[in-house]
Amino acid sequence: MPRDVILGTAGHIDHGKTSLIRALTGIDCDRLPEEKARGITIDIGFAHLELGDYRLGIVDVPGHERFIRNMLAGATGIDLALLVVAADDSVMPQTREHLAILRLLGVRHGLIAMTKVDLVDATTRSVVEMEIRDLVQGTFLADAPIVATSATTGEGLEELKRHLQRLCEQVEIRAQDQWFRMPIDRAFVVQGHGTVVTGSVPSGQVRVGEELEWHQGDGRVERVRVRSLTNHGRPVSEVHRGQRAGINLAGVPHERVRRGQELFTPGYLRPSRVLSVRVEAATLHPRGLRHRLPVHFHAGTAEVMGTLALLDADTVRAGEQALAQVFLEQPITSVWGQPFVLRDVSATYTLGGGRVLQPVAHKIRRRHVEVIEQLEKLESSSPHERMATVAWFAGLKGAELSDFIRDAGITPAEAHQGLAQLQQNGTLISLALPSRQQPLLVHIRRLQEAEERILTLVQSMHQQYPLLTSLDRQKIVAQLGYLGDVELIQTLIDRLLAAHALVGDAHRVAHAEFRPKLSANQRKLKDRIVAAHQASPFQPPEPKEFIPLAGGNAHALKDIYEVAVAEGLLVRINDQLYLAAEAEAEMRRRILARLQQGTGITVAEVRDLLGTTRKYAVPLCEYLDRCGLTRRDGDLRYLASPAEVEGKGGIPSTPTILPVPPTPRAVSSREDSDCAS
Repeated sequence: MPRDVILGTAGHIDHGKTSLIRALTGIDCDRLPEEKARGITIDIGFAHLELGDYRLGIVDVPGHERFIRNMLAGATGIDLALLVVAADDSVMPQTREHLAILRLLGVRHGLIAMTKVDLVDATTRSVVEMEIRDLVQGTFLADAPIVATSATTGEGLEELKRHLQRLCEQVEIRAQDQWFRMPIDRAFVVQGHGTVVTGSVPSGQVRVGEELEWHQGDGRVERVRVRSLTNHGRPVSEVHRGQRAGINLAGVPHERVRRGQELFTPGYLRPSRVLSVRVEAATLHPRGLRHRLPVHFHAGTAEVMGTLALLDADTVRAGEQALAQVFLEQPITSVWGQPFVLRDVSATYTLGGGRVLQPVAHKIRRRHVEVIEQLEKLESSSPHERMATVAWFAGLKGAELSDFIRDAGITPAEAHQGLAQLQQNGTLISLALPSRQQPLLVHIRRLQEAEERILTLVQSMHQQYPLLTSLDRQKIVAQLGYLGDVELIQTLIDRLLAAHALVGDAHRVAHAEFRPKLSANQRKLKDRIVAAHQASPFQPPEPKEFIPLAGGNAHALKDIYEVAVAEGLLVRINDQLYLAAEAEAEMRRRILARLQQGTGITVAEVRDLLGTTRKYAVPLCEYLDRCGLTRRDGDLRYLASPAEVEGKGGIPSTPTILPVPPTPRAVSSREDSDCAS
């Protein structure tokens, strides 16, 4: 199959661009009645030309300065440029501006046609050729051939075709597995078929019957179906990169379609009013660029008013570059690396242009060193470094496959391979959230920053409540809303628990290095409380009995109890009942020995077995039920089955007295988390 290449013309008004294309192809690109009446090109026109193994889609652009916006719409996505200079007129203002625009758009291949040579003598030809060489010096056309042509006599047409064919061989073959996109440059109605939109396809392919997303230029994105396709008027089953395409959209009213809108693979592009860019000031106007400059922003076929905000400079002189952001009045769709052009607010001259670094951006503070350094990484030639940077900018919201493809300028295959490598080397961390089908991919540095903030908050709360052995997890989450939603923050806390940076459970947590801080009087009170519980193992005093002894520490009495629990000296049965740790272990031993006889045990028997009263026996039995040692059946309790024990936390069958842990154990306020293990 022939390779498809898009050729765009450029040059001053009345230099013969349209006549040359008509002589080459037999197609008149001036389709509007006004164009034919006035004899000038007003809007972009289209033609095609077969050249051996290549099929050229030709975009003819207007040369008048008033129609530069149309020229910019036509120049989007071209692979080759044909700069046209009339021999009887030589280099003119729009010759210079069109060449500057082609360079800003990143066009790399082209040639020069010197037209109307039948109207001048040989000396004039030579002079004009020298002026053209001076013009293109230092540009992508510096070494391009200059072909003398005449649309009237046919001189040079075959030579021009040969040069075009050789030039096509230099065009880089781009990956065909990219996702589809097509900026719309024209829309019309075909009787019996409905709305047809046309454009040059810069990436991907689409087939009849497939669905696309349609950005309507105001931020709204709608799903549409491809009813039929054409390429230069011929019905086709698919269109792909490098072709001119006509797409018949099912159910789309013609009046809703306009130039500047875009069609793309669902999920690929996102409309945005803020873009981060690398900008260059054009050499045509020495004033350069300044911060907060109002501009006409041209990208693809879109033209939107906006404001240029320089990030690392106050001004950019002609020919110099800077990092910047563009704040647009209307959202547009773009991709990483997409070229753009800036024109002044009155749209009379070209200010500069550049490349998009972030198609979807947030406002960046000027001279913010860390962020600007990250922005510069998006200019890296390494796809993996760009992908890592995309994830860094995504923060805790994480990045998806489409974000990497759009924002790092890579193919889906490159994205899959890159994600695997970045996860393998630990740059990207996969977070599984219950509400998401796909895991969240977060940059390790963003994750570490968030976890450090959580730990800092926990330490701050420990300083505020120095006697609390653990903190309410929900209160921690409530103060971290700026990091993300509750589900994400809970997941981060779980990671810190798994890494032993925090200790605790689903309800309460503490910093792993935290130890409650008691004053000398509080330590004495704690020792008296523990001693009292040890002296009366199964009829211990209630906390309120120590209020008279606590004096000024009465308000901290519950916290002092919790410190004793964290140190392994007491075991909480419920809010009003604690046992000494040795007593709790002895209770387990006695109950277990009795139940291993195979018969059930009543509350009264537990009371007698422990030498206590019913007041204590009932909560003690309930505690053993919660811990999974016993199973209640009516008035009797039996030894729980291994499956039941495992389901309630795996309570060991042989009670033991645990040593005091090196770090305090965060204790839940819920009774079913109070079981000593």
